[in-house]
Amino acid sequence: MIKLSGQGEVGSKGGPRGDLYLVINVKPHSLFTREGNDIYFDMPVTFVQAALGDEIEVPTLDGKVKYTIPEGTQTGTVFRLREKGIPRIRGNSRGDQYVKVIVDTPKKLNEKQKDLLRQFASECGEEVHEKKRTFGQKIEDMFKKK
Repeated sequence: MIKLSGQGEVGSKGGPRGDLYLVINVKPHSLFTREGNDIYFDMPVTFVQAALGDEIEVPTLDGKVKYTIPEGTQTGTVFRLREKGIPRIRGNSRGDQYVKVIVDTPKKLNEKQKDLLRQFASECGEEVHEKKRTFGQKIEDMFKKK
């Protein structure tokens, strides 16, 4: 709420002007959330980008900026882009933009991709157990063999 002293209506019987109170509602943005002058954005990246590091384009209020994420970036890691937030009412500075990395795990992998990930896990000393087939999948396999 913003108070504008002496900007309201004239008082009764010629009295001084009252105060005007402005209530401002900010419509939610489709990409960003706001806290004060800072804005927040969840940035999806691929597993490969997070593991190897990459230069990504991050949307800001002023357009896209390039940002280099380091190798080994974990989901939930937050980076700060200085002065990319909301302009301050008084002064010529701005808030910051905070970018939260969300590693996008692939949902559909072909057999070659699965084999490569199993090899990767083996190189890292991880043991990955084969996914058990459901009853329906076993029935499908029986019909495929005929």
